[in-house]
Amino acid sequence: MAEKNPESVHVLDLIMIAVGCTIFAFSLVFFNIANNLADGGLSGVTLIVKAVFKIDPAYTTLLLNIPLIWFGYRYLGRQALIYTIYGTVVLSIALWIWQRVPLSINIDHDLFLASVGAGICGGIGQGIVYRFGGTTGGTDIIAKMFERFKGVPMGQTLLWLDVIILTISLVYVDLRHMAYTLLYSYIATRLINSSIDGAYEARGNLIISNNYREIADLIMEKLDRGVTVLNGQGVYSGEQRPTLYVVVTPNELHELKELVSSVDPHAFMTSFSVNEAAGEGFTYSRPRKHLLKKKK
Repeated sequence: MAEKNPESVHVLDLIMIAVGCTIFAFSLVFFNIANNLADGGLSGVTLIVKAVFKIDPAYTTLLLNIPLIWFGYRYLGRQALIYTIYGTVVLSIALWIWQRVPLSINIDHDLFLASVGAGICGGIGQGIVYRFGGTTGGTDIIAKMFERFKGVPMGQTLLWLDVIILTISLVYVDLRHMAYTLLYSYIATRLINSSIDGAYEARGNLIISNNYREIADLIMEKLDRGVTVLNGQGVYSGEQRPTLYVVVTPNELHELKELVSSVDPHAFMTSFSVNEAAGEGFTYSRPRKHLLKKKK
């Protein structure tokens, strides 16, 4: 079977990027703009331009991205370039449409509710876009170029660009609105990270025990999870210490501890978060366990 080309364009990605951009645009129009909340990134720049020059963000989103995409196209890759252009166009169209829809969300001008709504709605929208490999252009392209030429991590560049844009936003928002903007940004960032990292946190586990074989067999039998034996060595004793590695869902963690303890109460076990786990039992359905197994 031929391997999939990582630079190919997928219809599902395009559909979900469009959905994410539409949700994000809805959030900008009915929460940020309606309640005078600022934003970071290029969206924040479009809101500044709207406040100062009364220019529709639907137009500035597209216009400001054109030179950025032109300068950064060679560093994006084929798929990223197509997805960025597509996401930018869809976001601009969605902004234009939502601003002309006769709809208002009545929250009695409560800035707390507005910031929470913007964070949830905007975070979900952007999270969907990023989850399916898309972007809406803007500061992401600048960050990629800084990483390429200056070796500056993208996260650091994006952070400083957001600080600069939010600071400039004080030309049209007061400190009270800015405080609620920061709350919105925090909620949105958390949701975006959750969307990128996965819908849940799996739990990775390292288990050190002299009875590792018996523990591994029990895990495979009772939890139906794969187990890997890693070759470890005690630094002080210099002895070889086989280490088991197994990934389980959070609700299986207690059962795993019970299984390990039943075999070796003195076993050393450490558990840590795994943001994404792909494979049988995680992205696919786990095999059903039957009460009556047919004997061979």
